[in-house]
This record gives sequence, structure tokens and C-alpha cells, in this order.
Amino acid sequence: MHWYGENRRELPWRMTKNPYMIWVSEIILQQTRVAQGYDYFLRFVERFPDVETLALAGEDEVMKHWQGLGYYSRARNLHAAARQIVAMGGFPEDYAGVRSLKGVGDYTAAAICSIAYDLPHAVVDGNVYRVVARLLGVSTPIDSTQGKHEFAALADALLDRSHPGEYNQAIMDFGALVCTPQSPRCGECPLACRCVAKAEGRVSLLPVKQHKTKTTNRYFNYIYVRAGAHTFINKRTGNDIWRNLYEFPLVETDREVGEEEFYSLPQLRAMVADGEQPVFRLLSRGVKHVLSHRIIYANFYEALLPEDTRSFASFQRIRQEELDGFPVSRLVSLFLEKKH
Repeated sequence: MHWYGENRRELPWRMTKNPYMIWVSEIILQQTRVAQGYDYFLRFVERFPDVETLALAGEDEVMKHWQGLGYYSRARNLHAAARQIVAMGGFPEDYAGVRSLKGVGDYTAAAICSIAYDLPHAVVDGNVYRVVARLLGVSTPIDSTQGKHEFAALADALLDRSHPGEYNQAIMDFGALVCTPQSPRCGECPLACRCVAKAEGRVSLLPVKQHKTKTTNRYFNYIYVRAGAHTFINKRTGNDIWRNLYEFPLVETDREVGEEEFYSLPQLRAMVADGEQPVFRLLSRGVKHVLSHRIIYANFYEALLPEDTRSFASFQRIRQEELDGFPVSRLVSLFLEKKH
């Protein structure tokens, strides 16, 4: 707490007890570093300054303001929860009520309740796992059922119940700034003299994870259609990545395919109307885009067609200049930036 008093990061969501602002910041920071999330937070709350404004907004606009942050289920859940809150008559003021909001887990509920309402709930995030594991020398895997219970109990035992919000923010900042995953600053650590991991030479070995994240490769082939002043897009649905974001017509294959093979694929031919012959051109090949559990290798093709084309009839036809108004993935956004 003394360290935090001298080293705390001055962040806009720390200047308030407003549970809405704290909630938005915590959802943004779930999978995002503070440096990246800072500007997104400011833009988001400028457009949606309160829960009522967010609840009334259309999903496409909410997703557009989230564009580039990734993990888009967070934005969908945030939007749904805003409508929950409005239906409740206001932001819930106890742990059970906050925990019942869509997209809010134990950690986020504890953070909101402790920071906004000074309720004694300990947060357990990646920073807390790391600090507690190293300080106390705990080698129980943090991704095991036993580990989750053990670390939750330890975090609760360490919590300063008279200042829970300040304490929770202190331990998270400490993990982010001093007890870092790589190259921790042990020489500057005020807890170094009682850190078990440091005494035993195990700092780099803690915390322990028993499972490694398995990644899979996916192969996307996008078709950027130019039909006069128009192009075609599609909204992703179903339980897959980037749900409810827009993209160009897509052919996904089970492996990397060459240009000539792509032009003969039945999935592509099915998009083209009988008698029409688009002029295809490869724009970008093998663009690598890394997600948490997937690596996407994307090819971008251009297809030139007349203004009155009957091809791509199952897709949404829009004017080229309207593209910027639709929420898209970071992968598609990067292509559009390069195209411009």
C-alpha cells in the first residue's frame, strides 16, 4: 500500500467511484494492456457516458467503437449487460447483483465492488496469481481447480479489508510494474526480503500453469469486390471468432491454396453469377494474424465486376465509401488502411 501511494498509475477510471466507469474500464482491461486500453476507454465513455446511452445504442455502433481491441464477445456482453442494468433500474450495488451481469466473472465483480463500493472482495487476476505465487512460493498450478481455490483463499486472506479497493489496485499495479512476467524488477521490490521465490531461486518458474494453450491454423481467402462504386460485405454470425463483425466475401480452406487453385474452387464459383467473368487479382498473400487460440493466414483478392453485377447476390451491397462505418476485425481493418 505504501509502494502504491508513491508509484500508482494515474488513470481516468481511478478518479471516480462511478460503477459504470469502473465496469467499462475493467471489461476493456480484461484482455488488454493499460497502454492500449487507455485511449479506447476515453473514446468509449465519451460516446457512451452512462449506462442508459450504451443500452440505447445499436450493436453495430458499439462494435465499431470496440474495433481493434479484439475479444469482441466483451463488447457484446457489455452491451447486453447495459440493457440488463437499465431493466434493473440502476447499477447493482452488491456482489451478487454485479456478478449476475452478462460477461462479469468473479474477478470483475470483485474489482467493481471493492473499488466503487469499498466492499471486501479480493481480486484474483494474472497479476495477483504472479505476486502471490512468488511471494509465498506456491507451486500449485493456477489453471487447476485446486489452484483457483487456493489462490482465491490466499488473496482473500491478504486483503486489506479497511481499504479493499485501494489494496486491489495496489497489488494489480505491483504485478504490472514490478513483479512482471518477464524480467521482474526484484532489485527494486519492497517485498524482496520476504519473497520465497527469490530466496529459493524460483522467480522465473512461478506461477505454474499445467496446460499450454493449443493453437490451430486457419486459412482465409477474402474477395474485395469492386463493382463500380459498390462493394460487398457480410456479417459474421454463429459461434465463431469476430461474431457480428463485417467482412468481405470469404472462402475458408483447410490449407494454403495457390492462386490458380483458388480461382477454381467451387465455393468461389458459387458466388459468381452464370455468364459473368470477374477479373481477379491477388492483392496480399499469406498475411499472418495471431489470435489467442488461432493463427490465421489470409489472402486478399480483388474481383472487378460491372456496376449491375448479379454476382455475390447473397452478400450486402454497399457503396465503397460506406465501408468505414461498419465494425470489422483488425485483420480487415489493416487491409483497408493499406488499400487507402
